[in-house]
Amino acid sequence: MTDKKENILEAALQLFANEGYNATSTSTIAKQAKVSEGLIFRHFENKKGLLDAIMQEAENRLQVMFTSILFEEDPQEVIDKTIKLPFSIKESEYDFWKLQFQLKWQTAYYNPNKMKPVSEKIFWAFSQLGYENPEYETQLLNQLLDALAAGLLRNEIKDKTTYQSFLLSKYQR
Repeated sequence: MTDKKENILEAALQLFANEGYNATSTSTIAKQAKVSEGLIFRHFENKKGLLDAIMQEAENRLQVMFTSILFEEDPQEVIDKTIKLPFSIKESEYDFWKLQFQLKWQTAYYNPNKMKPVSEKIFWAFSQLGYENPEYETQLLNQLLDALAAGLLRNEIKDKTTYQSFLLSKYQR
């Protein structure tokens, strides 16, 4: 990927995450990326094409992040790795994940099956560990981690280590 193309993607990501997709124009992206607006259209056709490129990167990152959970054979480790996942996001990547959170409320980008393999693995882990209602435990943990990730991305959780330890101890069997 060329430097200019990468600059366009980085500028778009930052602006989409912090200003919103609809509020960001391609001319604003071009100014921030220090390229011509025409170059954006040449590489991505339009603003939606630019967002689609960012979303494809999200799919790739999610697959990489989920791999260690999906291949884990110890049910307690599945739960532990799932809890640790939002805490492993680097602050330098917060804009990227903020955008993912924003877009999950937009029908064109909402994919309910994206989390299905991980949810199935968590359900398996809760079942193996003898939880009374593994389906509800799975839903609860997913919702808890969703809210936790939002808090982390907004920098509302100050003592991440203690919070992570608290959750890990809460789910120990």
